[in-house]
Amino acid sequence: MNRAVFHRPLALAAVLLTTSFAPTLLAAEEQDPVATVRAAMVRKIDERINEHLAAAKIEPAPLADDGEFLRRVYLDLTGVVPRVSEVREFLADKRTDKRARLIDKLLDSPAHSTHLANTWRNIMLPGGLNIEQINNVVGVQNWLRARFVDNLRYDNMVSELLVATEGDDVGPALYYTSLELAPEKLAGSTARIFLGLQIECAQCHDHPHDKWKQTDFWGYAAFFAQLQKPDMAGNPGARARLVDLNTGDVKLPKTEEIVLPKFPGGASPDLTEAGTRRVKLAIWMASRDNPYLPRAGANRVWAHLFGRGLVEPVDDLSPQNKPSHPELFEELTNYFVETGFDLRELFRTLANTQAYQRTSAWTAEKAAPPELYAHAAIKTLTAEQLYDSLNRVLSRKPQAMFPGQVAGSPLLDPQRQAFIAKMQSAARSPLEYQAGILQALTQMNGADIAEATDPQRSPLVGALEAPIFGDGDRIKALVLATLSRQAGDEEMSLFTAHLSKYSPSEKQKGISDILWVLLNTAEFSLNH
Repeated sequence: MNRAVFHRPLALAAVLLTTSFAPTLLAAEEQDPVATVRAAMVRKIDERINEHLAAAKIEPAPLADDGEFLRRVYLDLTGVVPRVSEVREFLADKRTDKRARLIDKLLDSPAHSTHLANTWRNIMLPGGLNIEQINNVVGVQNWLRARFVDNLRYDNMVSELLVATEGDDVGPALYYTSLELAPEKLAGSTARIFLGLQIECAQCHDHPHDKWKQTDFWGYAAFFAQLQKPDMAGNPGARARLVDLNTGDVKLPKTEEIVLPKFPGGASPDLTEAGTRRVKLAIWMASRDNPYLPRAGANRVWAHLFGRGLVEPVDDLSPQNKPSHPELFEELTNYFVETGFDLRELFRTLANTQAYQRTSAWTAEKAAPPELYAHAAIKTLTAEQLYDSLNRVLSRKPQAMFPGQVAGSPLLDPQRQAFIAKMQSAARSPLEYQAGILQALTQMNGADIAEATDPQRSPLVGALEAPIFGDGDRIKALVLATLSRQAGDEEMSLFTAHLSKYSPSEKQKGISDILWVLLNTAEFSLNH
C-alpha cells in the first residue's frame, strides 16, 4: 500500500484535532485617516437603519454569534464556507476586533476577487454557461478577476469594458458578441447593469411611467452603432477583435430619422472631437457628470451583502422606485465617490456595520419588513457557492475539461458544470427560493453528494474514522466542517445515539450518514 495514501486520513485527523492557531496580526496605524472616515460611515449607516426601525417601532435583532457571522462573511466575500481550521481559529480568538480583522483578511484574499468575478460574470452573461463558448467565458472571468485583484477603481473598470477591442480585452469582447453587437441590446444591457436604468422600455415608444423618451433610448444606443466585428472567415487563426468604424447610425423604428449620440438624461458629446463614440461614452461614464454609475454601483454592493438593494430591484433606479432609506442611499453614494470608487473599501465598510452583523433569527411574532433590515436576510446559495462549499468539505480540486488538459479555471471542470446546470435557479433575488424536484434530488442523491459521503472515497469520513477520535470529536468536526459552528446539545445527543449503533469496524457508515444529513440541511444550503 502506498504509505502517502495510507497516512492521509491521519494527517487530516491531526488538523481536525487542532484547537488553537496563532492568529495573523494585521498592522494598523493608530492614526489612520481612512479608518477614521470608514468608522464614521459605519456609525452613520447604523444610525440611519436604526432611525427607520425606531420609527416603525421595531426592535432590531441582536448581533449574530461568531459561528453565524463567520459563515456569512465567508460566503459573501469569498463565495465558499470556511475550512475547519479557520472556524476553530476564529472561534478561539478572544480579541475584540477579530471580526474587523477577518473582514480585512478575506477582502485581501484571492478568493474574494474570484468570487466577485463569478458574480459579475453572471450579471454580464446571464443564462448559465455555454459550453461552446467556454473558453471565451473563461476570458471574461479572467479579465474581471484581474481587475478585482488590482482593486481597480469601479468607474475605470466600467470604462475599460466600454472601450474593449482585443488582446486582454478578448474576455469583454464576448460580452459584446453575446448581445450580437446590436446597439439596442447593448444599450439596454449596459444601462441596466452599470447605470441602474431600464431605458429599454422606451425602445419602441416613450416610457409610460418614467421620463425616458424614445429618442433618449436610441441616443444612448447610438454610442454602439459604429461597433463591428470583422469577418474572420479568411483568416480563421487570427484573434477576433472589435472595431469602431467611422460610419454607422441608428434610426427611430419605422422611420428614417437618424438619432445622434446622447448621454442618458444629459447633453450630447462633441462628435468633432477625437475619439470613437465608445470612448466618448467611457469618458462620460467615469465623469462627475454621470450621476447614475456611483448610485448603481453602491446599490449593487449593498444588495450583494444584504440580499436586497436600498433600491429594489437593483437595476431600476427610476424616480418612481424610491429607496427604502433615501438619506442613507445619498450618503452611501457620496461615500463611494469620495473613497475613489473603491469597491473593496465599500465592502469593508458595509461588512463592519451592526446592520450586516445581526443574526438572521427573528423571534418576534410579527415579521419585520425586509426593507427595514431588522435582522440579517436568509439568502439562497448560488449553484457555484453550493458546489464550491461541497468541494471544500470533500477537499476535491477542479478537474480538466478534456483528457490531457491542465485544470485551471474552475469553469473548465465538467463535474462543476454539470452540477451548476442542474442547480441553477431562475430566481432574480437571493431572497427567493425556487429549487424544484431536480435540485432536491441532485442534492440528496447526486454524484457529488454521494462522493462527499462515501465511506471509501470521502477524505473527511476517512479522517474521522481514525482511532484517535471519540464519537464526540467526530460529531463536532462534522458540524464545524459543514455548518461552521459548534454542535448543539440536541445534535450531540442525536448523533451520538446514531454512532453508537455501529461497531468500530463499521464506524465509517455512521459518520457518512451524519455527513449526508448535514449536507442536506437548509442550514448548509442557505446563507444566513
